[in-house]
Amino acid sequence: MRTLVLNAGYEPLAVVSFKRALVLVMNEKATVIERIDEDPVWSVCGSHDRPAVIVLTRYVRMPGTRRVPATRRGVLRRDGYRCAYCGKGGTTIDHVLPRSRGGADTWENLVACCLRCNNVKGDRTPQEMGWELRWIPQQPRGPQWTVRGTERSEPAWEPYLSLAA
Repeated sequence: MRTLVLNAGYEPLAVVSFKRALVLVMNEKATVIERIDEDPVWSVCGSHDRPAVIVLTRYVRMPGTRRVPATRRGVLRRDGYRCAYCGKGGTTIDHVLPRSRGGADTWENLVACCLRCNNVKGDRTPQEMGWELRWIPQQPRGPQWTVRGTERSEPAWEPYLSLAA
């Protein structure tokens, strides 16, 4: 079981194990917002509610620290594992403006690409090939990109994740 951790402003921060969440609650560093009633945690002292969502009592978020790094895995996930040129299954990534021509490793310059299109395109731009991108690559937004572990969210987390979006 996993637990969603929120800061004092109810912004999602992380997903931790229920054991880590319970330690934070017992040390009075967090309070339980949502609990799983049918599955308590038993200890020598008695039973405790299993936390589903907790809020930290002393955390202050620093502004501007939520830039999502562009990674191969992230680009493929953002594009739904579909080639930006032909729409088939994308297994590689491609620089829209090739690196040899000054193209950077940014969300706006990276797209998912199938192996065939990547080999045919080579060191050229889509305009030189007469190709068009099926979508405009952008940096992803939302809590599923800024908070690790929310790809597989629990039903109790939905109200808090939708607040952050």
